[in-house]
Amino acid sequence: MAVNPTTGLELAAARGSRERIAAPAEAAELVAALPEEDRVLWATAFYAGLRRGELRALKWSDVDLKERVIRVERTLDDGELGRPGETIVPKTRAGRRRVPIPKVLQGELAAHKLRTGRDGEALVFGRTATTPFIPSTVRRRALAAWAPEEGQERQLEPIGLHEARHTLASTMIAAGADLKTLSTCMGHSSITITMDRYGHLLPGSEEAAAAKLDAYLERATGG
Repeated sequence: MAVNPTTGLELAAARGSRERIAAPAEAAELVAALPEEDRVLWATAFYAGLRRGELRALKWSDVDLKERVIRVERTLDDGELGRPGETIVPKTRAGRRRVPIPKVLQGELAAHKLRTGRDGEALVFGRTATTPFIPSTVRRRALAAWAPEEGQERQLEPIGLHEARHTLASTMIAAGADLKTLSTCMGHSSITITMDRYGHLLPGSEEAAAAKLDAYLERATGG
């Protein structure tokens, strides 16, 4: 091209806004309030941290309930990367990963498998064995379930599937997971991405770091 069309283009500055993160007890309440057919989908988002496209493309052959691991092998595109609905292998090696299944999710998945009677290459969360769920429909049902009933004062604050993924990151950090483990589970291509997105959630402070350094130096130098 003879002329660069981006010359002089000024990008909007990042505002540093944080997406919503649910506390563990709140996440459990949100899942419990959902229709039975939707609980396991949201539980997988909250407790395994899969991306929306990965949830849509997940097959039972990727889920090992005995070993308690999910193998993320593919994602279902919504249109950004190719034709709408196109199944795509993750772009990076990190995208293809093994995600641990906590006990709270293991039970939900086992019950869902028994209820649907699906196995093998069938979709875990599909409307049918081969047709993926529609995100807008799932969202609409969730909002209806979380809306307060007549005369009820307390309302569950809605959350999105991608924000549920952020919730897992927050929960893992609170549980003491190191950044390398978190980065692997989230499917980030580098630990720098993990630090940029979730570093503000890490416990500790400059004072705590200084105290740890002082204690180490005292041990290393004999006091």
